[in-house]
Amino acid sequence: MPPTNTEICFAATEMAPIVTFGELLVDFVPTVAGLSLSDAPAFKKAPGGAPANVAVGVCRLGGIAAFIGKVGKDEFGQMLVDVLKEEGVNVRGVRFDPNARTALAFVTLRTDGEREFMFYRNPSADMLMVQAELDMDLIRGARIFHFGSISLISEPSRSTHLAALKLAKESGALLSYDPNLRLPLWPSPEAARDRIMSIWREADIIKVSDEEVKFLTNGGDEKLDEVIMSLYHQAPNLKLFLVTDGPDGCRYYTPDFKGQVESYPVETVDTTGAGDAFVAGLLNKLVQDKSLLTDEAALRSALQFACACGAITTTGRGAIPSLPVVDDVLKLINNVAV
Repeated sequence: MPPTNTEICFAATEMAPIVTFGELLVDFVPTVAGLSLSDAPAFKKAPGGAPANVAVGVCRLGGIAAFIGKVGKDEFGQMLVDVLKEEGVNVRGVRFDPNARTALAFVTLRTDGEREFMFYRNPSADMLMVQAELDMDLIRGARIFHFGSISLISEPSRSTHLAALKLAKESGALLSYDPNLRLPLWPSPEAARDRIMSIWREADIIKVSDEEVKFLTNGGDEKLDEVIMSLYHQAPNLKLFLVTDGPDGCRYYTPDFKGQVESYPVETVDTTGAGDAFVAGLLNKLVQDKSLLTDEAALRSALQFACACGAITTTGRGAIPSLPVVDDVLKLINNVAV
């Protein structure tokens, strides 16, 4: 039985083919780029948290997704869950904690739209989810189980993460991993590197940014295939390894082929959530057709779609508010193609 200090969110009872696990928080994004947090005149409140962004992204694209995580029993936590409900995300796996606050993140935007973060979560509710609070049936029903690394930082969320991952794997789900490195949250770079790599070999699909390649290889050249392959070979069951290169698109590596897909030119405002939109676009295609893992033409088409999802998300402020719908994605792809 879940602990008595936890409330369960009953909003949907059906299973979901894509289940994401991890943090759900509030991003405060400055209304003016290029200023420090102290100089920003105002902030826009935006729901966020990478795994939650992916779940919303899938639903925006017409897919079915569920989110598993924990928020505080406070106004921010209720607001976040309400947003997920409104977006069509299955929230039966969300828990409320009356004794801890919902996590907050203040985001500094550089003039190029890139970000720096300052977090308020010591500890926040997402760090306190325990194994007994997991919706086991939701995990067992997943065809794709997606997760990051933030929940690996401390206990009890680390053990809960590992238990969820183990159950998903035993139940036959594809395991999708986006480490989503946030160094300020970790006690040290070494701890971040070790914990991120501790579950590396479990994944079927891994997506990292070019900057994360550099970090995980201790300063290796993220542009070199041999550096990429040094990470690839540490995951023996890996079916697809993706390296996102920001506005330059992505590189893909499978046991049978590799290549590069270009992205789409847009006017970038804020890169928050771009990687999550990319993942949502890919997983939404993958859950419909798993053969794209072995069909390069199909994979390239799915990655072009994913790149367009990521590009569109950079044109607005905040992650969830900027995630695209299918019509917008196809419009961008078709306009560029013309």
